[in-house]
Amino acid sequence: MAVKKNTKNKGGDYSVYVKKFWKIFGIGMLSIFLFFLLASWGVFGKMPSFDQLENPDSNVATEIISADGETIGKFYLENRTPVKYADLPKSLVDALVSTEDERFYEHSGIDSKGTLRAMVTLGGSGGASTITQQLAKNLFHGEGSKNLIMRIIQKGKEWIIATRLERQYTKEEIIAMYLNTVDFVNHAVGIRSASKVYFGKEPRDLKVEESAVLVGMLKNPSLYNPMKEKRKQMVFDRRNTVLGQMVKNGKLEESVKEKLVKEPIKTDYNPESHNEGIATYFREYLREFMKKWVKENPKPDGTEYDIYRDGLKIYTTIDSKMQKYAEEAVDEHLANLQEQFFIDQKKNKNAPFINISEVETNKILDRAMRNSERWRIMSDQGKDEDEIIKSFKVKTDMTVFTWKGEKDTLMTPMDSIRYYKHFLQSGLMSMEPVTGYVKAWVGGINYKHFQYDHVQQGARQVGSTFKPFVYATAIEQLHLSPCDSIIDEPFSMPKGKYGIDADWNPQNSSGTFRGLVTYKQALANSINTVSAKLIDRVGPKAVVDMTHKLGVSSKIPEQPAIALGAVEITVSDMVAAYSTFANQGVYMKPMVITKIEDKSGAVLYRTQPQSKDVLSKDIAYAIIKLLEGVTESGSGARLKWGGGGGTGYNRMTGYPYAITNPIAGKTGTTQNQSDGWFVGMVPNLATGVWVGNEDRSAHFKSLVYGQGATMALPIWGLFMKKCYKDDSLSFKISERPFERPANLSIKVDCWKAPVKDTIDSEQVDMDEFLN
Repeated sequence: MAVKKNTKNKGGDYSVYVKKFWKIFGIGMLSIFLFFLLASWGVFGKMPSFDQLENPDSNVATEIISADGETIGKFYLENRTPVKYADLPKSLVDALVSTEDERFYEHSGIDSKGTLRAMVTLGGSGGASTITQQLAKNLFHGEGSKNLIMRIIQKGKEWIIATRLERQYTKEEIIAMYLNTVDFVNHAVGIRSASKVYFGKEPRDLKVEESAVLVGMLKNPSLYNPMKEKRKQMVFDRRNTVLGQMVKNGKLEESVKEKLVKEPIKTDYNPESHNEGIATYFREYLREFMKKWVKENPKPDGTEYDIYRDGLKIYTTIDSKMQKYAEEAVDEHLANLQEQFFIDQKKNKNAPFINISEVETNKILDRAMRNSERWRIMSDQGKDEDEIIKSFKVKTDMTVFTWKGEKDTLMTPMDSIRYYKHFLQSGLMSMEPVTGYVKAWVGGINYKHFQYDHVQQGARQVGSTFKPFVYATAIEQLHLSPCDSIIDEPFSMPKGKYGIDADWNPQNSSGTFRGLVTYKQALANSINTVSAKLIDRVGPKAVVDMTHKLGVSSKIPEQPAIALGAVEITVSDMVAAYSTFANQGVYMKPMVITKIEDKSGAVLYRTQPQSKDVLSKDIAYAIIKLLEGVTESGSGARLKWGGGGGTGYNRMTGYPYAITNPIAGKTGTTQNQSDGWFVGMVPNLATGVWVGNEDRSAHFKSLVYGQGATMALPIWGLFMKKCYKDDSLSFKISERPFERPANLSIKVDCWKAPVKDTIDSEQVDMDEFLN
């Protein structure tokens, strides 16, 4: 008997499977729809609002912009400075789209082909993220979660945000926004920072191969870091892969690619960290200024601006080229002078300190130890004092500063303190007398290792650079002329006069007296007895009052010995005071900022010049003529003829300056050669230079190397020579004579002595001053 097939049941089973499939498919689609709906409602975490999409919240660096339009530094948590699409080179955009998102111009935020491929291969043949999705991730949640469930949620949110971004922005805007958010490592966030850090140029100036390097980094910035020596080949191969993608997508000719892939990667590394780059000391001064400014100038809603996030633009008076030349001048001279200092200290068992006891030495080292970063860190960790002190005696691996580059070494922290005490420091400031604009500011030799600012923070004894203030007071009160005569002879001020408690008998450091001299000759040769006679005639109080009117903020004792310069003044105040003479008697307060803008370009602040009349034009010009005598026949004469000491010390003094135009200036040297100064002026620029060790007990043994004409003047000469040589400077430094007032009432045209290079007769006797 035949068996009858149950076709009905089979058909019924097939129907059941079909129904189950569509049911599962429907539930899946509904789940996906529900997932995206819930995600868009913020159930899985807050989604960005319309306003946030319109104004994405990113940390934008504050830019410090020089007078000649260069970015000389930034304040940032992330070193990001946005650029517009128009500022991007075509090669960069082509490389980005060809490598990261070939169908970028075809999709609306989600690449369905890429997504399907990633699902089929489980990500094995390429990721599915579009440029827009990557932008969404960078803007609103950053690095993806390693938790699978959380990553799926994040991915869904990325899709939603990506589609919203596509509706909100053009494709060009999305590309610019994306490149502005990428972290390229090495303190380079965003394409502008990356372009400046790795290639030293603006993005628009990038070459095709340079664009390819930066786009290649997007896959993994740390892995494809071009500054890592061990990864050079990986970076090279990755760049060539990007060039290949450009050919594949019709954005680069094969022949061009074949030529470029053979080229080595050439970088021009310009780190933009807080401790590196130019004008580091100035930038730190500016940071402190901005901390106060934001408190006094709140936003319209009452909150404070954040200098690290709000993308402010600070326009400064600094000239980037002049700043560079100033730093070069300091480095070139002090690298040589430091070598001589080490030679000078070879036989000193207590180097670098001279003529101080063991107790005094230990006080200096102990103070430095307690002010060190190591002490602060260990103290914050709860270490007790004995344990911290003990650690300073244990040899440690460390990196120290040398003039030939950083050096890895093994030494105790205490030995490193003594080592650093050897280094000569410097402060330089250059200012335009008429405006008060500061054009260059060098606070030290290396901000990373020596963070004390010798322009604004460090007041040091000024020696004979103080004497023009005495002369100015005397010319104003006694109606003297630079051409009037006075006798250089032994001078004594009796006990009790002006409150002194012992007879004062100032001596010329040469130990000789010249007899009848003009005041111009007296200042040119820095004759102590003449300065003493002048302060005796006008009184110390009048000189102190004049000095304060010239803008010096230091507290100055009303004692006769100040005539010899035992007064501590900052480089900033000295330059401003001297500038008053060049500005026809009008004091201008130094200015470093012209305006501050927000990231939209709205002006938030403009600096107003601050000035005051101090001297008549005639008296100011008379002081200028006195100071010209220093460079005509005194200790600054080497600036004119370009020679130096000529006795085996040409590395420090034999620079061929040959500056033939008029220069008004003054050298200064304090007791034991602890401080060397030179303040020099041409009609539209005044520049002051100080050189010395951090501690006054560390110094050269003799005047041969320790005088201001050897320590500080060469830096001034090098700086000015570099500036004069550069015809492209936006600030043109004058080579003309100082302007002579009409109907000048003071005789200034004196007989000129033969030009000679003298050793300063200007040392301060501190024992006399303190007594």
